[in-house]
Amino acid sequence: MPKLTIDGQEIEVEQGATVLQACEEAGAEIPRFCYHERLSIAGNCRMCLVEMERSPKPIASCAMPAGDGMVIHTNTPEVKKAREGVMEFLLINHPLDCPICDQGGECDLQDQSMAYGTGGSRYEENKRAVKEKHMGPLIKTEMTRCIHCTRCIRFATEVAGVEELGAIGRGEHMEITTYLEKSMTSELSGNVIDLCPVGALTSKPYAFTARSWELEKTESIDVQDALGSNIRVDARGPEVMRFLPRLNEDVNQEWISDKTRFAYDGLRKRRLDQPYVRRDGKLQPASWNEAFAAIAEKASGLDGSRMAAIAGDLADAESMMALKDLMTALGSANTECRQDGAALDASVRASYLFNSTIAGIDEADALLIVGSNPRLEAPVLNARIRQRWLAGGFKAGVIGEQVDLTYRYDYLGAGAETLDEVVKGSHSFSDVLREAEKPMIILGMGALARPDGAAILKLAQDIAVFYGMVSSDWNGFNVLHTAAARVAGLDLGFVPGEGGRDMDGILSGVEGGDIDLLYLLHADEFDTDRTKNAFVIYQGSHGDAGVKHADVILPGAAYTEKDATWINTEGRVQLGRRAVFPPGDAREDWTILRALSDVLGKKLAYDNLGQLRARMLEAAPHLTAVDSVEPAAWNDFGEAGELDSAPFRSAVQDHYLTNPIARASEILAECAEIGVSDSEGTGTDG
Repeated sequence: MPKLTIDGQEIEVEQGATVLQACEEAGAEIPRFCYHERLSIAGNCRMCLVEMERSPKPIASCAMPAGDGMVIHTNTPEVKKAREGVMEFLLINHPLDCPICDQGGECDLQDQSMAYGTGGSRYEENKRAVKEKHMGPLIKTEMTRCIHCTRCIRFATEVAGVEELGAIGRGEHMEITTYLEKSMTSELSGNVIDLCPVGALTSKPYAFTARSWELEKTESIDVQDALGSNIRVDARGPEVMRFLPRLNEDVNQEWISDKTRFAYDGLRKRRLDQPYVRRDGKLQPASWNEAFAAIAEKASGLDGSRMAAIAGDLADAESMMALKDLMTALGSANTECRQDGAALDASVRASYLFNSTIAGIDEADALLIVGSNPRLEAPVLNARIRQRWLAGGFKAGVIGEQVDLTYRYDYLGAGAETLDEVVKGSHSFSDVLREAEKPMIILGMGALARPDGAAILKLAQDIAVFYGMVSSDWNGFNVLHTAAARVAGLDLGFVPGEGGRDMDGILSGVEGGDIDLLYLLHADEFDTDRTKNAFVIYQGSHGDAGVKHADVILPGAAYTEKDATWINTEGRVQLGRRAVFPPGDAREDWTILRALSDVLGKKLAYDNLGQLRARMLEAAPHLTAVDSVEPAAWNDFGEAGELDSAPFRSAVQDHYLTNPIARASEILAECAEIGVSDSEGTGTDG
């Protein structure tokens, strides 16, 4: 490991580290524009110049490998003069339109020009101008501001895996553009907004709506997919203005998907902000007392076996615990959180988790994807797989749809027959799995939410055992969920109790007249026409499919409007924070259920969030481990049975329209309409 002397301080760094990294480790601040920790080194802004003894001129610290015996100075008059010169050159063509720039107040160029610039310019000639480029409905361009750091190009090529951004021309005629003047076809495109160190690439939907210093910033968790990306919610007054990523190396690193970033306008539209009761065939506004009275009247004298509850994809852990306890108190075992009918075994935790963890992808050397399109189901996780593929020594195979995942893979087949071949070791990809030291399998909802889902789950376990994917220090069996609420529901036992009905059993019971009362908690992703014959209570934040046949509507809070617990696909417990209050008469979901239990004469045994979370720990003790993953015990799961010959199909066909909040968003509707998520491909493209 090389040892350097930096500003008189001797420091030892890892082999392969750059001088810039060594300087930062020594506590020296090095300005930069083009350098970014997750992108390849470009070395083209020259802002990171430092002085190295025996070097005839200052060196670009981002591109210079740290060597043993180097003596570096970061704050000499020569370094100061060099940085001032570089800054002056960078600002030669910059329009200096900070007062009308959305980057104002959080701009690297502003900050560094104040810290390292001279405060004046000697350039009096006309500045160049560059016409605006078209990059789709999400990214607003002002390319006259561009300083050619190429961060956006490197991100698109290396992380997003879409080689659609590049530089044309040379010298002062150089321009950054999409080659064909078309929208970027990546579900991660919005990250270039964060990467841009100037105001060249900004958020088009957010343009001219707020300034950074006006916003209240709240750290929270995203629920648009099951990854649980860490986000920052920026709000002004009662309105969420934008979402930004937070750094979490183990989950989303510093990226978020476009759906996560731009779903905020969906929080304002189609909102349920007061209770409704159906009278004379029409939903009429009502008070909370009237809504609760209508429910109590229907539930009075009704046997628990004739009641059922379904928890949807956006239900938080607290509300599911409260609803589970209420249904148990009413004598009903008909509770279900798997509204897509996925054959997930709630009795074996390892059977429904992403056991290798998201960060564990970095250690894998072979991957089998079954019935999943991770590019649409979890774009940030897909980028992590691409990151591992780019590192080399990694092979992937896909059973299911043949699509462009942004990395090369072997297409093995379309359905369960191919999976059966892999189990028997007779497929050509079997040798890859057999020779791998840390192989892994990703099982998607497209494979489990089928009539033969339990048999597929059993085959997947057989593959994990046959190819040594499970050992004392490695578990490569992974389930990729598409619903943010699913793992919490399974952990808390929101599944049929003894003698209870599963999803199909509940809906069949409604159609057959055996279920009279149905409680829907944020449940919209199923055929709600099958609920016509029951008295339907819908509790949620948006007027979507679930309210179609509702007899009582109880307005709940969206994920930005409550303190809530979320458990992601790997079983990581994370806490979401309230950024704004629910609109109108809407309330936090667990408080609605607590108040309703009083009216029904089945008072729940908790009066505040702390008591409710203590009850959750009784049901699932591992929930104490916040922001960590508790390894799950391995056991037998799934059921052997007859396989369906139908090909696997991803559970997500349109990345932008997967839940009520996303469907209420005009921004995401525009993305879906123009087909930004066109991921058709052969799977052989790099």
